[in-house]
Order: sequence, then C-alpha cells, then structure tokens
Amino acid sequence: MRYLVTSALPYINGVKHLGNLAGSMLPADVYARFLRARGRNVLFICATDEHGTPAELAAAEAGLSVSEYCRREHTIQADVCGEFGLSFDHFGRSSSEENRELTQHLARKLELNGFLEERSMRQLYSPKDGRFLPDRYVIGKCPHCGYAAARGDQCESCTRVLDPSDLIDPCSVISGSPDLELRETKHLFLLQSKLVGQLRSWIKSHTDWPGLVTSIALKWLDEGLKDRCITRDLKWGVPVPREDFEGKVFYVWFDAPIEYMSATAEWAARDPGNRDWKSWWERTDDVRYVQFMAKDNIPFHTIGFPSTILGSGEPWKLVDFIKGFNWLTYYSDKFSTSRKRGVFMDQALKLLPADYWRYYLIASAPESGDADFSWKTFAATVNADLADNFGNFVNRTLKFLASKFGPTIPRLSSPSVSDEALLTALAGGVKEYTGHLEKLQFRKAVNELRSIWSLGNNFLNRRAPWKGIKTDPAEASDVLFTAVNLIRIYAVLAAPIIPHVSEKVFFALRLTESELEWPENIQCELTRVNDGRAFDVPDPLFQRISEEQVELWEREFAGT
Repeated sequence: MRYLVTSALPYINGVKHLGNLAGSMLPADVYARFLRARGRNVLFICATDEHGTPAELAAAEAGLSVSEYCRREHTIQADVCGEFGLSFDHFGRSSSEENRELTQHLARKLELNGFLEERSMRQLYSPKDGRFLPDRYVIGKCPHCGYAAARGDQCESCTRVLDPSDLIDPCSVISGSPDLELRETKHLFLLQSKLVGQLRSWIKSHTDWPGLVTSIALKWLDEGLKDRCITRDLKWGVPVPREDFEGKVFYVWFDAPIEYMSATAEWAARDPGNRDWKSWWERTDDVRYVQFMAKDNIPFHTIGFPSTILGSGEPWKLVDFIKGFNWLTYYSDKFSTSRKRGVFMDQALKLLPADYWRYYLIASAPESGDADFSWKTFAATVNADLADNFGNFVNRTLKFLASKFGPTIPRLSSPSVSDEALLTALAGGVKEYTGHLEKLQFRKAVNELRSIWSLGNNFLNRRAPWKGIKTDPAEASDVLFTAVNLIRIYAVLAAPIIPHVSEKVFFALRLTESELEWPENIQCELTRVNDGRAFDVPDPLFQRISEEQVELWEREFAGT
C-alpha cells in the first residue's frame, strides 16, 4: 500500500497564521512522518494556491506584477514551512505549466462529456473601475447570516458559498464604489447537478469519514446542488481554451484542487529518474489517498473537485479519507492579518523553536469543535508536557547517569526488565498511541503520548536510583539502563510531532538508523540501546515559559 497525503493549499498572499497551520499542513505532516516511521511508502504533496483575485489585489498593493509577487511569496512560504519542519516531498505552485495543461485538459474532457455549458449571465460591473468584478473584488453583507464583510465567493462567517450578486449592499474592493451595475457576460458552468446521484453514493460509501466532513457534504446536496460558474473575467490564472473567451480564466477553486495532481507531476519532472506520477493518481486499490483541510474547504473537496474527476470520465483517483478540522480561534475571535491579531508562522518562530508550536497545536487540534488559543494555555501545555515531563525525564536521567557512571551506557546486570508494571503500561500505551495516529485522532494521540512520558518519571521516582546508588549500584545501573532505553522509545514516538527535539535526542544517544524504527515488541525495545555506548548530555530540551513572557505576548499580539 502506498500513501498519498495532501494538505489544503495555503493561499499565496502572505505567511499563514497558526490556525492555517493547525487546520491542514501540520496534522498532514505528522501523519506523513508517522507513516514513514513505520516503513510506509509515502508521497506528501502541497503547493501555494496562486490564482484568483486576492493575488491580483495583493500584487497591486505591493507594486509588483502578479507573477513576480507570487514567485516571491512562494519562496517565503516554502522557507517558513521548512523551518516548521513540514516534510513535503514537493511544495509546488498552482501557476505551474503542469497545472495549466492539466486544468485545460480536464475542462476539455468535461465539455466533451456534457458537463460544461456556456451561459450568459448578469455580473456586477464597476463603471468607476471600468471592469467586471468577480468574486473577491466585491464585498458586502451576507444574505444568509448578515455578516457585514462577506466576500463575493464565500462568507467567512457562515461558510456559505456565494456569488457577488447575492451580497446585500455590495461595493468594489478596488475603489470602494457602491455604484455597481449588472451587465451581461459569458461564462462556463460545471453541471454539478447532473452528478448529484454519483456524489451522494460516493460520500455515503465512506462511513469512516469524520461526521464534520460528511455532514457538510450532504448538507450541500440536500439543499439542492447548483451548477457552478468556473470562469472569471481576470487576466491572472489558467486561460480558458475556448473561442471568444479571451480575457477569461478558470475560477481559482476549479484549478486549485487540480494542483494536487499537477504538483505530483512537478515532483516527478524534477527527478532524473523520471518518476511515473500518474501511478499515484490512477484509480487503484494500492494507493490510499488522505486529504487534510479546515471545514471551510470541505465543500470544494467533497463536491467541486470530485465533480471534476467524475465528470472527466477518466480513471483518476478519488480521495479515500478526508480529515476535516474546525477552526483554531484566537481568544474566541478569528486570526486577522489586517488587524494584526493573533500569531503568524514567521512571528511564532521568532519567539520559540518550531517544536513548541507543533506540539501545542497538535495537542489542541480542533477536531470535535473549534479550539481557542490563549497564551496561558499555550504556556501551561509547554511547561507541563514538554519542559517538566519529557524534557525533565531526558535531562535528569542522562545528567545523573553521566555523573555516576561516566559518559557510557552501563552494563545491564539482569537479562530482562524486572519492572512488570512499567512493561505492561508501556506496551499498552504504545499500542493505543499507534492506533490513534493510524486513525488520525491527534488529540487522543497526544494525550496517550503524555501518559507514556509520565511513565518514565514515575518509574524513576519509584525506583529512586539516586538512593540505590549508595546501597546497590547494580540495581541503580539497571534502572538507568532502562531509563535510557525509555528515552529512545519516547523520542521515536514523539518524532512525528516534535521532530527537531527528537533528532537532538537521537544524536545525544548516537542512535543508528535501525534504532529509529517504530517500537513494536516493548520487552525487546527496552534493551535496544546496549551497554558500553558513549552518549552526550544535551542542553535542556525545552525552556519553561514565564508569566512575564505570557503578559508581554498577550499585549504584543492583541491586535488593533
């Protein structure tokens, strides 16, 4: 079995905030790392989503051409993702030649199969701006929930998909002018209504999907699925290969999911071995395809993109499992770039190393409902779990061992672990933790990992080698030998979540590649790091966060 893992594409305009990270890219990375640690064949794909009106608007504001702006921002985002340890096999761009070709190819197939239709429609036109105003060039009040700043493509508040003409009191984003007219223009529509039966059967066949995903998808179908306009009056995007459609491009939400496939083609093209990218996207049982996304992206991945695949008539791979997330909020409100409210990925890395954030965000994953970020809960999690639990166990063990037995692992006098309570609890905990990650239950996984870490500190406190060293040095030596092997197990288990710190532990214990394998037989695992091996005592793995730091950051990131 091969595993194809994709994260929702981060939009090109600016570094993403922690909510974006928590809702797609980070859990996808943890899952991909976990699969690799268990010896699975994994392809982890992501890309920047570079088309659409926000890119045009942001480029204009920056005084750059759209292509230059996107090139610059892609580099910035790729660098930040790398610093966070996101282990993409390829981080592509939806403006690539591969995506242009594949998007146009699928559009031709849809038209050939009767799922594209040209329609005349009335669209908002701004006389002041001298142009039609597609989707995000229009802002107004949502007709469904009354949110005052709904965009012309989707309301951020209630997540309903909109057309610009649906908005109440719309105005131009470019000029702010409310003087808008409805004028006739031609566009292509994807006839989703013809695919309702296939979509419903496909969605209902996935009984293992999270309720959040299935409920959103079926709600769209139950409310009556409308045909979707998939072209826009823009210059930046994938050109529509059709006569009399000059000056029009495909809607960003049509070509963006296709970039998952196109980015795989980009990945293959950059390999001298000429990898066969299509083998990952054929409709076959030997590839399991898993998508990660926040709830506002679910409709496009359960309705829009599958409509494209099904309507093409070609045997492309449909997703096997969708891990949908709710939102991570910031003090019960949304992260906001314009209001400078909340923490963004580049800012976070200036405050603390990536693993502090990775651990907290996975521990607080918004799976069953929205999760709220506060600096106090962040500090409490870091201090209790990372500094006092895992970090403390590693440092207290290795420092004491070095001071009493020197810089090498002592000999194990007893051929087996005599602490049955530890052995039983550890075996059960590793099994539970592994199962939670297999099922993509991230909060449950972290809860189990936290308990596994606590076993080590409880074991040391119970066996008290600092006392035994005076009366029974061999017993104390065995306890420390076991503790060192626990450290190896703990670091291997934690590596998908906190890879940078785990790597420090691997280096400190001078582990070989075979010793990084996922723990299976716990009794054997507790003797893997053998005696006589030299080791290093690392600096403290985590620093506690002070109340003064919390107060400072609360003020600094409160927003305007």
